[in-house]
Amino acid sequence: MATEHVILVNEKDEPVGIMEKMEAHLQGKLHRAFSVFLFNNKGDMLLQQRAFAKYHSPGLWSNACCSHPHPGEETLSAAGRRTKEELGIEVPLKKQFHFIYKAQFENGLTEYEFDHVFTGSFNGEPIVNPEEVYDYSFQPLAEIKQLLQTDPHQFTAWFKIIFPEIEKWWMINYRSS
Repeated sequence: MATEHVILVNEKDEPVGIMEKMEAHLQGKLHRAFSVFLFNNKGDMLLQQRAFAKYHSPGLWSNACCSHPHPGEETLSAAGRRTKEELGIEVPLKKQFHFIYKAQFENGLTEYEFDHVFTGSFNGEPIVNPEEVYDYSFQPLAEIKQLLQTDPHQFTAWFKIIFPEIEKWWMINYRSS
C-alpha cells in the first residue's frame, strides 16, 4: 500500500506543505479534509459505521464519507473519489461550508482539520467497501439528534461537531421544499 500524504494548511486553508498522513495525525498538524453528507428524497441522512479496523474511531457512526484530498487534488474531486471508493456512490456534490476542528484520540492521534463540508442526494443502496465501512443506515435527522443527546459515544468526534450546522442547512434546504 502506498504511503498517503495530506495537505498541510494554515487557518485560511492556504497550503503550507505536505506530510505523511499518519505523521500529521501524530503531530496534530492542521491539514485539509472533507466531509460528505448524503440525503435521500425523504430527507433522511445516510450514516456509515466505520470499519472496525480503522486507525481511529473504529465502529463509530459518522456521515457518509470523510477523508483527505491528495496533494495536487481538488477537494471536490477528492470528495467524489472517496465517496465512490467507500460507498460505491457517484453523485453530484456541492460545498456548503467549512470549519476547523481539533479532536484528540486515546491512541495518541489528533485530528486537526480544515474540513470542507459537501452535500448530495442519493436514493439507492450503497455498495460498501468493507475495509472502510462496516454498516450503513438512512436515519431521520430528529432521530440522529436524539441519539447524539442520549448516546453520543457511538458517533465520531467530527460528526458531533458538524451535526448542528448540517441540521441548520437541512432545515433551510429540505424542510422548506
